[in-house]
Amino acid sequence: MANQPNKPRRVVIGLLGTTLDIGRGDNRWDRWRPTVSLCQQEDLAVDRFELLHPESGQALARQVAADIVQVSPHTDVRLHVVSPSDPWDFEEVYTALHDFAAAYTFDQEHEEYLVHITTGTHVAQICLFLLTETRRFPAKLIQSGPRVRTNDPAGVYRIIDLDLSKYDSIAARHQREHKDSIESLKSGIATRNSAFNRLIEQIEHVAANSVDPLLLTGPTGAGKSHLARRIYELKKNRRQVQGVFVEVNCATLRGDTAMSTLFGHRKGAFTGAAADRPGLLRTANDGILFLDEIGELGLDEQAMLLRALEEKRFLPLGADEETTSEFQLIAGTNRNLSQRVREGQFREDLLARINTWTFKLPGLCDRREDIEPNLEYELTQYATRTGRTVSISAEARQRYLKFATSPAATWPGNFRDLSASVTRMATLSPAGRIIENVVSAEITRLSSAWGEATEDEGAQHADICGQLLGNERAAMLDRFDRVQLADVLNVCRQSRSLSDAGRRLFAHSRQQKTTPNDADRLRKYLARFGVSWQQVFKEDA
Repeated sequence: MANQPNKPRRVVIGLLGTTLDIGRGDNRWDRWRPTVSLCQQEDLAVDRFELLHPESGQALARQVAADIVQVSPHTDVRLHVVSPSDPWDFEEVYTALHDFAAAYTFDQEHEEYLVHITTGTHVAQICLFLLTETRRFPAKLIQSGPRVRTNDPAGVYRIIDLDLSKYDSIAARHQREHKDSIESLKSGIATRNSAFNRLIEQIEHVAANSVDPLLLTGPTGAGKSHLARRIYELKKNRRQVQGVFVEVNCATLRGDTAMSTLFGHRKGAFTGAAADRPGLLRTANDGILFLDEIGELGLDEQAMLLRALEEKRFLPLGADEETTSEFQLIAGTNRNLSQRVREGQFREDLLARINTWTFKLPGLCDRREDIEPNLEYELTQYATRTGRTVSISAEARQRYLKFATSPAATWPGNFRDLSASVTRMATLSPAGRIIENVVSAEITRLSSAWGEATEDEGAQHADICGQLLGNERAAMLDRFDRVQLADVLNVCRQSRSLSDAGRRLFAHSRQQKTTPNDADRLRKYLARFGVSWQQVFKEDA
């Protein structure tokens, strides 16, 4: 029965079954033949059948086309030669079917398409599935088979829609897996900072869908190393990597040791090279290599790393032949790499290669609302490390959080400072409960340590102001102006542009303005001291 008027025409695209579709004589109508049987379904009107067949199957294709016309006169059968030289070669078969799909004119406004996935080699069926799943064939799948324990030649069929969003249970499962992945990257910490939560969602998506390098920036102690390992665990659980997680702090690498550590060496390559060494890049094959503080890497090592990233090949020290390694790079830095490029300390081409995906992790002072959930996390971590479960009283918690979230708590070491602080309090609570006097002692300890750091920073403030204004003029500034100007200049040197620096310096006040002009505010502030944006970097060169 033909389709009703105004309904889209139904088109089936299928491969000739060179074994299952064979049949001669009148008895051929007594058996199930997948291509013909599909057109014998009472509730499935096929307006056109695009029958793909190999060069050697032309006679069978014509016979099948004639049989289809007998059982379904309204079906227009069109024959197409699709003939890879080796039907079991995945690349050849995929290319042949892909080329057919690319050349075919799909009229989705007036036609609906079904891809018959029952016939053909297993390789061909897999290729049809992939091409349909990726919408090269804008279609649903249809699968047919013989009816069990009957002689009905029409058999049965089932239509499969690959749009997973239409399946509620699958969609719900995807949502759960997404949520679990986010929680994994956050170590199960119920973080409250909205900007950080959005950042983690972006990282989760990129980690799941990209093999390009990831660059994690942010201050020391912001959690770059911890996050890199979590990204590895996420990809490992999804079977996107099979190798190991390899981590090295580039600030510890110097000279031949750096080359040998990263790229390996052959026995006798230099004094002390008593045996072959594979190197960390080779060790990270099929896994993830985390280069922390990549801004400290030497220029020679940077050049070799760039080639290893682009070509997956490198030459170990003392070797005559190159070696290969398929690894994904995660780089971490607390440096402004663009500034390092301007200083001639970092290769511009390497930076361009590693910053496809750059994520800036905020410091603890920018996430003060996350201190409370991280307090609970650190107590749990302490119990895991020591086997001692320590709690904190309500009064002690309140006092500690009041201090920890106040402007007086500068947290220069970020989460490392917080972890050390919780460890000290837990260790000094032998009864297994942190009380107020323990918190009071810890607050005193932190305030004293940060106060000493502030005094040390005074010399730094004078130094950076002296570079820009001259020592004599800088010495004439009030301490208030000197400290504030030094902080502004440091932020400028860590920023990509005047606007970027302005956004960071005026992050809170700009939210109160309908049309913030951060760059203009910063330019006027610098002008008060006779300093321009260009001078900030000229003096630093």
